[in-house]
Amino acid sequence: MEKKNIYLALLILGTAFWGISFSVTKLAIGTNQSALFLCYRFALATIVLSIVFWKHVKNLNLTSIKTGAILGIPLVLGIYLQTLGITHTSASQCSFVAGITVVIIPLLKLVFYKKTASLKIWLAAFTALIGLFVISINDKFNIGIGDLYTIAGAFCFAVYLIQIEKESKAGDIIPTIVPMFATCSILVFLLALGQGNISWVPAQNTFWIGVVFCALFSTAYMYTISNISQKYISAERVSIIYLFEPIFGAIAAHFILGENISSRLLIGGGLVFAATLVSELNLNWRMLNARPILGMLRNKR
Repeated sequence: MEKKNIYLALLILGTAFWGISFSVTKLAIGTNQSALFLCYRFALATIVLSIVFWKHVKNLNLTSIKTGAILGIPLVLGIYLQTLGITHTSASQCSFVAGITVVIIPLLKLVFYKKTASLKIWLAAFTALIGLFVISINDKFNIGIGDLYTIAGAFCFAVYLIQIEKESKAGDIIPTIVPMFATCSILVFLLALGQGNISWVPAQNTFWIGVVFCALFSTAYMYTISNISQKYISAERVSIIYLFEPIFGAIAAHFILGENISSRLLIGGGLVFAATLVSELNLNWRMLNARPILGMLRNKR
């Protein structure tokens, strides 16, 4: 099996972890501050990854530390804003709105890098956008504060994915992973300090279960696989694969939190899933088959 296909499978598994993490995070935060939860989440992920990548940690240089720190800024902003989003809306809706990253990436690449994505990526992106519109906009055509936080986080996450794609193609991305999460840990710790009135050791078991799950599976595992996979898969395609996340998120929210799966969620989710299929279909054969037909038409003239 090609490395690309292996990483595709690993990414889809990771989206299941991410989808579940929306419900786990909502349960874990409770009355606690979002920054405190993320502080422990990133700290534990940094420790675990320092052990896993100890060989690279021992040989860290200034370039890897600097690159990791730069990558950590949009990542932590994206996750922090989406965590705020979870506190103001349902876990299932937040997970679907987060998928707007798939539209933002090709737009940012077009504006800042003058790089145009393929037609099928644009088709997939706007199919996903329609799906997200169906899910997010209520009957009065208003959008909630939780959705706004989540969309802002999606912009930050799009910047992060584009930077990861650039760095992974320039060289080995693995040495930057631990510095990246260490930077995230420091930044959310400073956020937690600034919020005040925090119980630094919450008594709720759900808080610590959430920290462990999110640190190991939706942070350490998923972001490591994501970073390495972008050596073989473009940022646009990775973001479309991530659209499996809200599907898993809606299922998890139903069983863990008892959230209802509305018709709007099903219709929007179906469009999001269709976008994923479009991005992975090979449409070249249609163009190839069209050429003989176009030739015959020209000859008739």
